[in-house]
Amino acid sequence: MQRLSSTLRFLFQSVGLGLVVAAIVIISQPFWGQSESLRQTNSEVISFNQAVRKAAPAVVNIYSMGEIQGSYYQPQSSRVLRLGSGVIMDSQGYILTAHHVVDNVDQIEVALQDGRRYAAQLIGSDRYTDLAVLKIDADNLPVIPVQSTRRIQVGDIVLAIGNPYNIGQTITQGIISASGGRVGVSNSYSDLIQMDAVINQGASGGALVNTAGELIGINNARYNSAFGDGGEGIYFAVPYENARKVMKTLIQEGKVVRGYIGISVNPNFSEEQSLSGILITDVEAGGPAASAGLRRNDFLVAIDGEPVRTASEGLDRVANSEPGTKLEVEFYRNNKRMTTTVTVAELPR
Repeated sequence: MQRLSSTLRFLFQSVGLGLVVAAIVIISQPFWGQSESLRQTNSEVISFNQAVRKAAPAVVNIYSMGEIQGSYYQPQSSRVLRLGSGVIMDSQGYILTAHHVVDNVDQIEVALQDGRRYAAQLIGSDRYTDLAVLKIDADNLPVIPVQSTRRIQVGDIVLAIGNPYNIGQTITQGIISASGGRVGVSNSYSDLIQMDAVINQGASGGALVNTAGELIGINNARYNSAFGDGGEGIYFAVPYENARKVMKTLIQEGKVVRGYIGISVNPNFSEEQSLSGILITDVEAGGPAASAGLRRNDFLVAIDGEPVRTASEGLDRVANSEPGTKLEVEFYRNNKRMTTTVTVAELPR
């Protein structure tokens, strides 16, 4: 009997000890997992080095000189140096940059990241999209990678490459905050990419690339509100596809010819008629629209039989029409659908 009691006591003690050990193991397991997770996290470094190495050599520094006319307080004119950036688009030496970087200048110099410097020729510029094309005569040029089939999306990580304040090539990182038309920001000739990658003075005209190092836009400007203050974290770039089309036209023609009919518009929706369209907010006196009988507050719904849903879409059709083209415009006035024919004129440069 005593032997049985001893045996049972030994068994209970063994089971109890086993339960204690098991409890310790169970309690400690999350900490072991956390430690392993920390080791994995610490060993993984997120870097965009490869993207930068692909794109950065093709982003150049631009130095342009121009003369500023004197004023009442300073009668003598003066020479001013402007800073900017640009992107080498092909091996022939064509470079995309911002129009405002090279506007009204008479001397342009391009500096590559490998130390080479060249005088640049201005092929053409377009103030409506704030784009310009330069050309340099050079060999063995680094060319920016492009991927026109990859669509950008809000939330994509982007890298802005440029030469802010002439301190040397700098990379800033952000995300795409919005794309497409932005009321009060985009014009009717180019939608803009909105992002929060910082663009300081001197970085305008540089490259906006994705995390694969592919060009998705030409850096343009920082947002300034109607009150004169700059919006923090709000910067813009011209989408690559738009920039590519403008570049092609500037190389072939030296200028961009656009149609216009002399109206100002804002996106609007008519709840009464349940239609999408654009509201005409102003009509230029003596312009094509005025001559065709269009008035302020007319609600434009179709051009040449095709529905118009947004201001950007409608004016883009007009801009892509050759001067002299006659367009049939459908609109509502006082809830009555009307039609008129407008003869497209050339947009003043």
